Amino acid sequence: MTNVTKSRPLSPHLQIYKPIPTMVMSIVHRITGGALYFGTILVAWWLVALASGEAYFEWASWFFGTLVGRLILFGYTWALVHHMLGGLRHFMWDMGYGYEKHFATKVAKATVVCSVVLTILIWIVGYAMR
Repeated sequence: MTNVTKSRPLSPHLQIYKPIPTMVMSIVHRITGGALYFGTILVAWWLVALASGEAYFEWASWFFGTLVGRLILFGYTWALVHHMLGGLRHFMWDMGYGYEKHFATKVAKATVVCSVVLTILIWIVGYAMR
């Protein structure tokens, strides 16, 4: 009996493909989607702390005010903005626009730049309103 699986070609994988912006943005979109689950748990924790009483809410607010807490919140903000922009990119594709290779690459690169700029802008406005 012969082993037919030895003559089959192997499927390409990430070590064979050259990373291109649209591929990287697809991977980052999935990662930010996963990160949003964690961030939403933190939002729920903050709301539970708010409903649990002043002492617990002050402790939760203290945590989010520390350097680690602010880095987590900044990362959550970036993940939220980046995932939203990626969703808008997918929505544009669903409408039948933006399939051209060079345009799709430009939009993928713009997604990174815009997500960083918008995140910084959100934090500047947030601190200005304090």
